Amino acid sequence: MKNENNKAVWREAHYQSADTNGKLIINLRDVGHMLRGLYEGRGSQQRVLIVLNEMGGSVTQRMLTERLQIQSGSASEVIGKLESAGYIVRTASEADRRNVEVALTEKGREAAEEAKRQRERRHEEMFLCLSETEKEELLVLLEKLSSDWEKRFPSSGAHFEHKHHGRDGHHEPHKHDKFRRKPE
Repeated sequence: MKNENNKAVWREAHYQSADTNGKLIINLRDVGHMLRGLYEGRGSQQRVLIVLNEMGGSVTQRMLTERLQIQSGSASEVIGKLESAGYIVRTASEADRRNVEVALTEKGREAAEEAKRQRERRHEEMFLCLSETEKEELLVLLEKLSSDWEKRFPSSGAHFEHKHHGRDGHHEPHKHDKFRRKPE
Protein backbone atom coordinates (compact mmCIF):
# COMPACT_ATOMS: atom_id res chain seq x y z
CA MET A 1 0.00 0.00 0.00
CA LYS A 2 2.81 2.40 0.90
CA ASN A 3 4.57 1.66 -2.40
CA GLU A 4 1.32 2.40 -4.31
CA ASN A 5 0.97 5.72 -2.46
CA ASN A 6 4.57 6.61 -3.35
CA LYS A 7 3.87 5.82 -7.02
CA ALA A 8 0.74 7.99 -7.00
CA VAL A 9 2.59 10.89 -5.35
CA TRP A 10 5.50 10.58 -7.79
CA ARG A 11 3.13 10.33 -10.76
CA GLU A 12 1.18 13.42 -9.70
CA ALA A 13 4.38 15.41 -9.17
CA HIS A 14 5.72 14.22 -12.55
CA TYR A 15 2.44 15.13 -14.25
CA GLN A 16 2.28 18.59 -12.66
CA SER A 17 5.87 19.37 -13.67
CA ALA A 18 5.33 18.29 -17.29
CA ASP A 19 4.65 20.75 -20.08
CA THR A 20 1.55 20.38 -22.25
CA ASN A 21 3.24 17.92 -24.63
CA GLY A 22 4.40 15.83 -21.68
CA LYS A 23 0.90 15.80 -20.20
CA LEU A 24 -0.54 14.74 -23.57
CA ILE A 25 1.93 11.84 -23.76
CA ILE A 26 1.19 10.78 -20.17
CA ASN A 27 -2.55 10.82 -20.85
CA LEU A 28 -2.24 8.97 -24.17
CA ARG A 29 -0.05 6.33 -22.49
CA ASP A 30 -2.57 5.95 -19.65
CA VAL A 31 -5.46 5.66 -22.10
CA GLY A 32 -3.48 3.04 -24.06
CA HIS A 33 -2.96 0.98 -20.90
CA MET A 34 -6.64 1.23 -20.03
CA LEU A 35 -7.69 0.23 -23.55
CA ARG A 36 -5.58 -2.91 -23.38
CA GLY A 37 -7.38 -3.84 -20.17
CA LEU A 38 -10.86 -2.99 -21.46
CA TYR A 39 -10.62 -4.30 -24.97
CA GLU A 40 -10.24 -7.90 -26.05
CA GLY A 41 -6.82 -8.62 -27.48
CA ARG A 42 -6.04 -9.45 -31.10
CA GLY A 43 -6.24 -13.16 -30.46
CA SER A 44 -8.92 -13.34 -27.79
CA GLN A 45 -11.63 -15.93 -28.25
CA GLN A 46 -14.33 -13.25 -28.37
CA ARG A 47 -12.51 -11.29 -31.06
CA VAL A 48 -11.88 -14.42 -33.14
CA LEU A 49 -15.59 -15.22 -33.03
CA ILE A 50 -16.58 -11.64 -33.94
CA VAL A 51 -14.09 -11.43 -36.81
CA LEU A 52 -15.00 -14.86 -38.15
CA ASN A 53 -18.67 -13.89 -38.10
CA GLU A 54 -17.87 -10.60 -39.88
CA MET A 55 -15.95 -12.56 -42.53
CA GLY A 56 -19.03 -14.60 -43.36
CA GLY A 57 -18.66 -17.39 -40.82
CA SER A 58 -16.26 -19.57 -42.82
CA VAL A 59 -12.74 -18.79 -44.09
CA THR A 60 -9.35 -20.42 -44.31
CA GLN A 61 -7.34 -20.41 -41.11
CA ARG A 62 -4.64 -18.45 -42.95
CA MET A 63 -7.09 -15.68 -43.94
CA LEU A 64 -8.42 -15.48 -40.38
CA THR A 65 -4.89 -15.30 -38.96
CA GLU A 66 -3.96 -12.51 -41.38
CA ARG A 67 -7.11 -10.54 -40.57
CA LEU A 68 -6.45 -10.87 -36.82
CA GLN A 69 -2.80 -9.89 -37.36
CA ILE A 70 -1.54 -12.62 -35.03
CA GLN A 71 1.03 -15.40 -35.36
CA SER A 72 -0.21 -18.69 -36.78
CA GLY A 73 0.73 -20.54 -33.57
CA SER A 74 -1.38 -18.16 -31.48
CA ALA A 75 -4.27 -18.54 -33.90
CA SER A 76 -4.03 -22.33 -33.78
CA GLU A 77 -4.14 -22.29 -29.99
CA VAL A 78 -7.23 -20.05 -29.81
CA ILE A 79 -8.96 -21.88 -32.66
CA GLY A 80 -8.28 -25.20 -30.92
CA LYS A 81 -9.94 -23.93 -27.73
CA LEU A 82 -12.94 -22.63 -29.68
CA GLU A 83 -13.21 -25.94 -31.50
CA SER A 84 -13.08 -27.89 -28.21
CA ALA A 85 -15.86 -25.67 -26.85
CA GLY A 86 -18.03 -26.36 -29.90
CA TYR A 87 -17.95 -22.81 -31.31
CA ILE A 88 -16.15 -23.67 -34.56
CA VAL A 89 -15.25 -26.62 -36.75
CA ARG A 90 -12.10 -27.08 -38.79
CA THR A 91 -12.06 -29.02 -42.02
CA ALA A 92 -9.53 -29.56 -44.76
CA SER A 93 -10.19 -27.24 -47.69
CA GLU A 94 -11.72 -29.00 -50.67
CA ALA A 95 -9.89 -26.61 -53.03
CA ASP A 96 -6.47 -27.12 -51.43
CA ARG A 97 -5.92 -29.87 -48.86
CA ARG A 98 -3.00 -27.89 -47.37
CA ASN A 99 -5.45 -25.24 -46.18
CA VAL A 100 -7.82 -25.59 -43.26
CA GLU A 101 -11.29 -24.05 -43.35
CA VAL A 102 -12.57 -22.59 -40.08
CA ALA A 103 -16.34 -22.26 -39.75
CA LEU A 104 -18.65 -21.09 -37.00
CA THR A 105 -21.17 -23.53 -35.61
CA GLU A 106 -24.63 -22.26 -34.69
CA LYS A 107 -23.41 -22.07 -31.08
CA GLY A 108 -20.40 -20.09 -32.32
CA ARG A 109 -22.54 -17.70 -34.34
CA GLU A 110 -24.71 -17.00 -31.29
CA ALA A 111 -21.60 -16.47 -29.13
CA ALA A 112 -20.12 -14.13 -31.78
CA GLU A 113 -23.28 -12.04 -31.87
CA GLU A 114 -23.36 -11.83 -28.07
CA ALA A 115 -19.66 -10.90 -27.96
CA LYS A 116 -20.34 -8.14 -30.50
CA ARG A 117 -23.26 -6.82 -28.41
CA GLN A 118 -21.01 -6.80 -25.32
CA ARG A 119 -18.30 -4.96 -27.29
CA GLU A 120 -20.80 -2.32 -28.46
CA ARG A 121 -22.07 -1.81 -24.89
CA ARG A 122 -18.50 -1.49 -23.64
CA HIS A 123 -17.74 1.07 -26.36
CA GLU A 124 -20.76 3.14 -25.31
CA GLU A 125 -19.75 2.94 -21.64
CA MET A 126 -16.19 4.00 -22.43
CA PHE A 127 -17.34 7.38 -23.75
CA LEU A 128 -20.26 8.16 -21.43
CA CYS A 129 -18.46 11.17 -19.98
CA LEU A 130 -18.34 12.86 -23.41
CA SER A 131 -21.16 14.58 -25.28
CA GLU A 132 -21.70 13.69 -28.94
CA THR A 133 -20.00 16.96 -29.92
CA GLU A 134 -17.00 16.17 -27.71
CA LYS A 135 -16.73 12.69 -29.21
CA GLU A 136 -16.74 14.17 -32.72
CA GLU A 137 -14.07 16.70 -31.74
CA LEU A 138 -11.92 14.03 -30.12
CA LEU A 139 -12.28 11.80 -33.18
CA VAL A 140 -11.18 14.58 -35.54
CA LEU A 141 -8.15 15.33 -33.37
CA LEU A 142 -7.13 11.69 -32.98
CA GLU A 143 -7.48 11.01 -36.72
CA LYS A 144 -5.42 14.12 -37.49
CA LEU A 145 -2.73 13.05 -35.04
CA SER A 146 -2.72 9.45 -36.27
CA SER A 147 -2.48 10.50 -39.92
CA ASP A 148 0.37 12.88 -39.18
CA TRP A 149 2.29 10.35 -37.09
CA GLU A 150 1.94 7.65 -39.77
CA LYS A 151 3.54 10.04 -42.29
CA ARG A 152 6.27 11.38 -40.01
CA PHE A 153 7.15 8.22 -38.10
CA PRO A 154 6.67 5.39 -40.65
CA SER A 155 9.45 3.25 -39.18
CA SER A 156 7.67 3.03 -35.83
CA GLY A 157 5.78 -0.01 -37.10
CA ALA A 158 2.58 1.40 -35.62
CA HIS A 159 0.37 1.29 -38.68
CA PHE A 160 -3.20 1.10 -37.51
CA GLU A 161 -5.01 -0.90 -40.15
CA HIS A 162 -8.03 -1.42 -37.91
CA LYS A 163 -9.53 2.07 -38.17
CA HIS A 164 -13.07 2.32 -39.49
CA HIS A 165 -13.02 -0.87 -41.53
CA GLY A 166 -16.16 -1.65 -43.42
CA ARG A 167 -17.40 -5.05 -44.49
CA ASP A 168 -14.87 -5.18 -47.33
CA GLY A 169 -11.97 -4.32 -45.01
CA HIS A 170 -11.33 -0.91 -46.56
CA HIS A 171 -10.99 2.26 -44.56
CA GLU A 172 -14.22 4.17 -44.10
CA PRO A 173 -13.44 7.67 -42.84
CA HIS A 174 -15.73 9.15 -40.27
CA LYS A 175 -18.37 11.33 -41.89
CA HIS A 176 -17.07 14.45 -40.11
CA ASP A 177 -13.39 13.69 -40.62
CA LYS A 178 -11.95 16.72 -42.41
CA PHE A 179 -8.49 15.16 -42.04
CA ARG A 180 -9.57 11.85 -43.51
CA ARG A 181 -7.08 9.35 -44.79
CA LYS A 182 -7.51 7.98 -48.27
CA PRO A 183 -8.52 4.32 -48.65
CA GLU A 184 -5.60 2.05 -49.35
